[in-house]
Amino acid sequence: MNEDALLAYPPVFLVADGMGGHDAGDLASRIAVEEFAQLAGQQSATSDDVHACFDRTSARIRTEFTGGRRGGTTVAGVAVTQHDGGWYWLVFNVGDSRVYRWADGELEQVSVDHSVVQELIDAGEITPDGARRHPERHVLTRALGTGEPPEPDYWLLPAGVTDRLLICTDGLTRELGDDDIARVVAAVSDPQDAAAQLVQHALERGGRDNVSAVVVDVATAATPAEQTHVTAPRSAPDLGPHLWDEMLNGATVPRTSSTAPADTAPQPRTTTPDHAQEDPA
Repeated sequence: MNEDALLAYPPVFLVADGMGGHDAGDLASRIAVEEFAQLAGQQSATSDDVHACFDRTSARIRTEFTGGRRGGTTVAGVAVTQHDGGWYWLVFNVGDSRVYRWADGELEQVSVDHSVVQELIDAGEITPDGARRHPERHVLTRALGTGEPPEPDYWLLPAGVTDRLLICTDGLTRELGDDDIARVVAAVSDPQDAAAQLVQHALERGGRDNVSAVVVDVATAATPAEQTHVTAPRSAPDLGPHLWDEMLNGATVPRTSSTAPADTAPQPRTTTPDHAQEDPA
């Protein structure tokens, strides 16, 4: 059962890793995508916009999970935002899905896991390598749907023209270390291919959990139009304007122009590999 869901539609990009099994974890992660999808198509999103999505997601999970049924989800992602006249990445996270940034030849994990093993690492009781084998490595300290108000962490990063962002569920980082990830994001220029290779490598290593990855590049005026893509929703007769189906959404279509005025938001190139969404591994 695939309990992952993802959204890649400017100005917001995220993954959600549901918990609770069939008709619980998959529903919780889908709710997160539906609520954040209400930002799709805006030029940018504020921190208030993003936090409102967290609030609505949490409230819907509490409302829709009745009769003793329990479910929850992690959410990690990034939104394009404006601050003091400049363009920034607003990184957000609840749980142990992650956001990485590749810039200046280095891979940096921006988000911090909300997990028992991360607290042990911070306390100096175990090493990051030890955390990968710790028996409580999947125990979260924060998630949406637990009954507590959402407590996302936020980071504000200047958006550089050479930035590459990776947003992924722990199905990827459980199988691949930072060095493995860095080799792919450094060597593979096309974001679609980079995401596909990361997912494939994780599956080859065992694929013990659902694997979802979104890779976002900033498109510049030097990028050929035919190579610049943005995800767009496919139509479905039973879906409303903000109800996304991971089996239907995720098609990429070329932009009409590769150039953008200097005062417009950075235009991302995005990827949502279909097999990452659909593969039950």
